[in-house]
Amino acid sequence: MDIQDQVRQFITTNFYVDDPDELPNSASLLDRGIVDSTGVLEVIGFIEETFGVHVEDSEMLPDNLDSIERITAYLKRKVGTAGP
Repeated sequence: MDIQDQVRQFITTNFYVDDPDELPNSASLLDRGIVDSTGVLEVIGFIEETFGVHVEDSEMLPDNLDSIERITAYLKRKVGTAGP
């Protein structure tokens, strides 16, 4: 399963989504009320536990965490730069 599929599965399984098939990867999770401020913390926990990367305070921004697409792009950047 690729990164985007893992993120989509987490979001649609752990948050209320009417119809997962109708949720575009680019849709704002905050604007749609799918994820709130507490939910963002859950997403961060998922990212850190599943992908073994640390989300810095300065990275906790909608630009990184507001859609499946943005979370995926953020993870690809982090995983690509993660090292010993």
